[in-house]
Amino acid sequence: MENTHFALITGASSGIGLEFARQLGKKGYNLLIVSNEALIHARADELRTTYPTLQVMALERDLSQQTAARELYEYTHAQGLEIEVLINNAGVYHDRDILDDSEAFTSLILNLHMYTPAMLCHLFGTDMRNRKHGYILNVCSVTNKIAIQRLGTYGSTKAFLNNFTRSLHIELKPHGVYVTNLSPGAVDTTLYNIKPWLTKLGKCLGIIVSPQMLVRRGLWAMFHGISKVTVPTVFWLFLTTLILFIPTCLLRLIRRLGLF
Repeated sequence: MENTHFALITGASSGIGLEFARQLGKKGYNLLIVSNEALIHARADELRTTYPTLQVMALERDLSQQTAARELYEYTHAQGLEIEVLINNAGVYHDRDILDDSEAFTSLILNLHMYTPAMLCHLFGTDMRNRKHGYILNVCSVTNKIAIQRLGTYGSTKAFLNNFTRSLHIELKPHGVYVTNLSPGAVDTTLYNIKPWLTKLGKCLGIIVSPQMLVRRGLWAMFHGISKVTVPTVFWLFLTTLILFIPTCLLRLIRRLGLF
């Protein structure tokens, strides 16, 4: 009988999402990879070469559209695919003043980071609850607890995803469905536009991690039913906790001086 159990990974054309596809393929999961980039089809070819016994399907979709989650869900049902693992990874990193963004971009980031992941969790999570089995991992961020200049939109969307994921974890674990929040700090991908020398220094100090290490930790936590994992742990927990104690008046002074 053909194996119809799939792992669905969004934002899988590069970086963290692609690494999720590679590691889940190594675990024997058939793959449905999704991205708004045409590159996703070439990535699917690479994965088929690496894992010739697996089914690898690719979809080019704009997940910032409010119809995207429903369309993706209906596609999997039409194809007869059972989504056992859902990885909500698609996103954009962003640090800019809220009002300097266009209306279109603000709509994009709100939908991409909040609406679409929440609806995918709702749709596929309902199926998983009915089957009494499944795994969901939402890629959040260490910025989900801080409210500072230039991260107002990005950090706020991740705060929603953080709280949503924790609540869903509590709801679904008794039904055999594991939901995990993976909160990275800096990761060695092109998403953050970090200068090469800073990347090298950050990796030496353990502040910046590789996608391989991040995904390995995230999948371990997900398959063991852990609600949240922050990577790397010590530095980013210290930094985000420290920022919580900075008064608003000091943040305004930092802005006025042009320090951040």
